[in-house]
Amino acid sequence: MKRTFPPSTKRMYTGLRGRLVITFTLIAVTASAVVAGIGYEFVKSRMIGRAEQVAVSNVRDILEGSRVPVGALWPGDGPPTDEEISALQKSLRPQGGKVVVRYEDYPYPDGDFDTKDVPGDLAARATQRMVAKRMTIGGDMWLLIGTPVWRIEPIHTAQPTGMTVFVFAPLIEEERLLSGLRQPLAVAGVAMLIIALSLGLVSARQLLLPVRRLGSAARALGAGHLDTRLPVHGQDELAELTATFNDTAAALERSVTELRALEAMSRRFVADVSHELRTPLTAMTAVTDMLSEEADRLPPEPAAAVRLVLREIARLRTLIEQLIEASRFDSGTATLNVDTVNIVDVVCDCLEMRGWSDRVRVNVPEGLAFSVDPRRFDVIVANLVGNALRHGELPVMVTARSTPNGLEVKVRDHGKGIPAKDLPFVFNRFYKAGARGDGSGLGLSIARANAQLHGGTISVRAQRPGTLFTVWLPPA
Repeated sequence: MKRTFPPSTKRMYTGLRGRLVITFTLIAVTASAVVAGIGYEFVKSRMIGRAEQVAVSNVRDILEGSRVPVGALWPGDGPPTDEEISALQKSLRPQGGKVVVRYEDYPYPDGDFDTKDVPGDLAARATQRMVAKRMTIGGDMWLLIGTPVWRIEPIHTAQPTGMTVFVFAPLIEEERLLSGLRQPLAVAGVAMLIIALSLGLVSARQLLLPVRRLGSAARALGAGHLDTRLPVHGQDELAELTATFNDTAAALERSVTELRALEAMSRRFVADVSHELRTPLTAMTAVTDMLSEEADRLPPEPAAAVRLVLREIARLRTLIEQLIEASRFDSGTATLNVDTVNIVDVVCDCLEMRGWSDRVRVNVPEGLAFSVDPRRFDVIVANLVGNALRHGELPVMVTARSTPNGLEVKVRDHGKGIPAKDLPFVFNRFYKAGARGDGSGLGLSIARANAQLHGGTISVRAQRPGTLFTVWLPPA
């Protein structure tokens, strides 16, 4: 039955999701800002334009005589009187506005407003025709309308009077309306930002959900769950990617299954060959003692050949025993028979049984008891000490002590040491560091496997001089 990996619930606030949310929000905010800006400018243009049209139309109507016959104010050829100017200003003055009159070179101000407030270019053009311009005075917006005044003759012809009128129409009310419009637009922008952010989060989550599932499924494959598959929804690019992932996972599962089968066959082959070699090796070992006694009575050359055969038989016996032990670990049949023992007795028995007692210094407290598998602990010590004696130099020291975390055993020699480039690989099977090439390359890997079976570890560290191996075993 295929195992479908559930969607990951981990929330991601950075990376692709964060960039998608930020991009979505920026696009939405930019679009809303552009729309709001265009709308605001459109309303502003229409509102101000309408106010300008009304103001200009009012001034034109008054000056054309639709409300006040300007020509009747001064029937003679002399300059207008102050009363006439005041009447003209009053008739032209918009609500809240001002009217400044200039007759030839004589200005007639209106309150704080004078001809000095009129830009030069507008004043020059206003002597010929009606012109209008928006300008800011005192922080407020005003519409300035400049126009010449014409006298209406009885025959309905217009004659110049030498008078120019400048009407200052306030646009304060329009500004107030626009200011009131900006606040709703800002509130709408904030609301749009919140909506865009929410939609971005939801959209990013929906968009990246297949990506997160693919990531979780890939991690599951890396953890060894080769039956991991993902459901395929839709026909888009992500669905195609999911289908490709499923095909790849299926191919990987087939390949790994085949490799595991080949590995199991290889292990069985090694184990079978090792067991089959035991029978002839037992027969060969049975005659080694007799050959050893006869070697002393043989001539030198035959004696050397016999001793070489005996040495190689011993190496072959060690190699086969190590292969059989390694096959037990590979097949998972290696077990622990834990017993509480005196560590100093186990170490001394290990050295004495192999004839190493006079070559190794032991520094283990008397009465140090610990729960281990005696046989496997003996294998650990024998491999480490034998490795030190074969490849290192005297003195070789074995120390042990009890720690709050368990038992610590150290084996150190004082030789040239293991090259630094070889230290990470010394526990690999069949790895021979530097010149240490006369062993099988299985001893240290078997020692580490026995330590790991206890739940412990073995580490190696270069010393000056020599090499230090440290065994740590946890309490049972």
